Amino acid sequence: MPLLLQRRDVLKGLLATSLAGSAAETRAVSQAPAGAVPYGIHIFSKLLHFLDYTELATVASDLGFDGVDLTVRPDGHVEPARVQTDLPKAVDILKKRNLSVSTITTAITKADETARTVLETARKQGIRYYRTGWLAYPADQPIRSVLTNYRQQLGELAKLNQQLNLAGAYQNHAGTNFGSATWDLATVLTEINSPHMGSQYDIRHATVEGGTSWSTGLRMIAPHIRFIAIKDVIWEKTAGKWKAQSVPLGQGMVDFPAYFALLKKLNVRVPISLHLEYPLGGADQGKRAITVPREKIYQAMQTDLQTLRGMLKSAGLG
Repeated sequence: MPLLLQRRDVLKGLLATSLAGSAAETRAVSQAPAGAVPYGIHIFSKLLHFLDYTELATVASDLGFDGVDLTVRPDGHVEPARVQTDLPKAVDILKKRNLSVSTITTAITKADETARTVLETARKQGIRYYRTGWLAYPADQPIRSVLTNYRQQLGELAKLNQQLNLAGAYQNHAGTNFGSATWDLATVLTEINSPHMGSQYDIRHATVEGGTSWSTGLRMIAPHIRFIAIKDVIWEKTAGKWKAQSVPLGQGMVDFPAYFALLKKLNVRVPISLHLEYPLGGADQGKRAITVPREKIYQAMQTDLQTLRGMLKSAGLG
């Protein structure tokens, strides 16, 4: 049956997902990929693009992170065209500093030859999880048709992941792309029904899109979560327009006590990727030429890391 073909089919799907979510409150619904520590905190390497692999390993280790969420995408720490030589080198250097490399962030959205090369190389390095790229909603196509197409496209990617024993995860990123609303992503993932394709759940973006209803979306997508991204946000009026602006952890509108309490209730036990998207001299944008002293960036990372660890401990997750 075509995805989201009729309204009653949507309601049936949502009801089934809701029931699954309710049952999930009493059993494990989302566990860490093999080799990844539940609630282990990984620094998103986009923030440290100005460092080479050795410096990256030193800084991440010295600051106290459990691992690194490594960018393996165009203009990332590892360029896809050089993945077969550079990814093994980067992983070896990071592991020598006892840093976990259980996840990478990619631009992969379909099962093509580039994806196979990147993922085969990742698999050989013991990596079991990767974040996909994003998919747009074309303005000239009906939403239902797009969802059907993406169910097929991500379904094919799930098959490739299964062959390689990897888990892919699509991030719910605020905006107008597929997955921004969470429910569309959760519905497609339920249709695909594969442990090899899931979600990187981002509470910052879910709060921007869902306001006070983010918990409903979380309950719906919980069985599919493979990794979570952590950051905070506020609404700020700039030049007469309201915009979502990232801020240090604990200084924004994300209800972290409620969020972590719900993760605990749903028994979602997965690793964490820590993102800092507030102004840090270009580091927040992944730039290699930064305009602030490195120490300022490192201090911000350490502060957010300590804040996050405190939140996890208060929630009984640390």
